[in-house]
Amino acid sequence: MSLLLLQLFNGLSLSSILLLIAIGLAITFGLMNVMNMAHGEFIMIGAYMAYLVQQWFQKMLPASAFGWYFIVSLGVAFVVAFVVGWLLELCLIRFMYGRPLDSLLATWGVSLALQQLARTIFGAPNVAVKAPEWLEGGWHVTADLILPYKRLFIIALVALCILMIYMYLYHSAGGRRMRAVMQNREMAACLGISTRRVDAQSFAFGSAMAGIAGCALTLLGPIGPTIGTYYIVDAFMVVVLGGIGKLIGTVAGALGIGVFNTALEYTTSATLGKVLVFTLIIAFLQWKPMGLVTIRSRSLD
Repeated sequence: MSLLLLQLFNGLSLSSILLLIAIGLAITFGLMNVMNMAHGEFIMIGAYMAYLVQQWFQKMLPASAFGWYFIVSLGVAFVVAFVVGWLLELCLIRFMYGRPLDSLLATWGVSLALQQLARTIFGAPNVAVKAPEWLEGGWHVTADLILPYKRLFIIALVALCILMIYMYLYHSAGGRRMRAVMQNREMAACLGISTRRVDAQSFAFGSAMAGIAGCALTLLGPIGPTIGTYYIVDAFMVVVLGGIGKLIGTVAGALGIGVFNTALEYTTSATLGKVLVFTLIIAFLQWKPMGLVTIRSRSLD
């Protein structure tokens, strides 16, 4: 029983990490149809912000305040990734709308440039971020089942982010404008919505969510300039499987991939498990090409 509960927890933990990484991509890809290959580098930005905030707390503040650094780093990662995403949309992405292949190549070049910039500033070797003391250890459910506080915190953080995004999309004027542009861009523009402004805000917000994901990933291991490249493929799989542009679809896609991946890796091996998950996704998309959840729209195209 304890082994089964542990496997379920591992699947939920992996699902939460995939969801936190993919949710920003779901917003930008679903709204603007931009293949943002630099999404992983916003994860890297968030991770390095956690590292910088940790260094600042260690040098400038007393040891008793060190436990608060991670909460502060989440806010710093969100703001910095938001600003960088806004600048990227302003300088490059807005000229790539309607050109998916060009946007793919351009953002891939941006990702390589950001990786090299990180190597120049922080060096090529990985760096470690020390978790605060209140995240050390685990919850002893039974004698054989211990749930790490770090992963429990990530699950709670993802749940909070999902709640905030839901409240913004469905209970705010900005969220209604975003959904209107996502469902029918031409009609939204005719009704006076500035689609360019919505695009910029959405891209920056999606980038900021990737920054929070990168900050959370520092709890699981060392970080380096290429940390984002390990997750970008999984993020795209979650978005495509869930259904482009739907929050509930992204949640379902991340949960399905995380649970199946954990179960198959346990019964087979890590490499074979990923291959089997990828095969199942391809087979499912042959049956439902639009993913688990699709957008209902009155557009005639």
